[in-house]
Amino acid sequence: MSPTSSPATALPPSVGRGLDDEAGAIAALAQQASVETTWHDSARLHACSRHLAPGARVYVSHIPGQTWEQTLSTCVAVRAVGLEPVPHIPVRELTDEAALERLVAGLVARADVRRVLLIAGDRDVPRGAYAQSLDVLRSGVLTRHGIRQVAVAGHPEGHPSIAAAVLRKAEREKLRCAAEAGIELSFLTQFFFEPGPFLAWVLELRAQGVRAHIDAGLAGPAKLGTLFKYALRCGVGASIRALGTRPNSLAGLIGEHGPEGIVRAIAPAMSQGGIEPMGIHLYSFGGLERTCAWIDAVAHRRFGLDDRGSFAIEER
Repeated sequence: MSPTSSPATALPPSVGRGLDDEAGAIAALAQQASVETTWHDSARLHACSRHLAPGARVYVSHIPGQTWEQTLSTCVAVRAVGLEPVPHIPVRELTDEAALERLVAGLVARADVRRVLLIAGDRDVPRGAYAQSLDVLRSGVLTRHGIRQVAVAGHPEGHPSIAAAVLRKAEREKLRCAAEAGIELSFLTQFFFEPGPFLAWVLELRAQGVRAHIDAGLAGPAKLGTLFKYALRCGVGASIRALGTRPNSLAGLIGEHGPEGIVRAIAPAMSQGGIEPMGIHLYSFGGLERTCAWIDAVAHRRFGLDDRGSFAIEER
């Protein structure tokens, strides 16, 4: 698709520079983007690696029914194609500290894992002693195996079963605990469809002196029906409830065109100062190669800004 803006020569110089700066900020987000995969996509990783920069982070999700061995083997496959595996560890799936020890030791030894994502998980009743991410942070297991970078979930739009004050307190406690353990903590949000709450949350953290890296979780290019189906399959309960409350916003922001509108809305924050470090993370919803190709196109500025606050990927 051709860019919808006028040729640069027809624009006043200041406008042209402004659009060029905006496009550069958008591309910069894509150049550092991470992407999500499942163990089902292991066979597609080689093809996807052609679209991503060497060492790009690939988060390996842990979907219902998945085994730890499937997580391990997928991380090995990610590392084998020159990318950086970041496994999800839903802590409520762990039976005891010995199980955590075996898992982390295997991830480090077999896939050279250096970063993990800690989440509570969808299980209502923990299988063992770990009910929240903080429990694993406090265990000392991660640092014993050399894990010094940990991502945790961020909830800019709140959580259906946890009060906002409790969420904010948990964020501060995780930051404090990680700092005491010598761990670099970052936040990764669940996918969202309105940039306002996300940016307000980031600004609140920055105003309180929190300088942790924050990744905005975004839905990659997908049809609306696919998004619902895949989110249900993966047990993304909070996000499914969010979709039901914002059908009109969702239709405008995702459709079949990907997260262009949200990316363009948050990109200016990268150049305005006070909000960095910040990045984007793409959930692929079964379309891993399509999502990686989208990242590739945006990172190499193969898109045109439009007059609707979005942009369009150029046809090749």
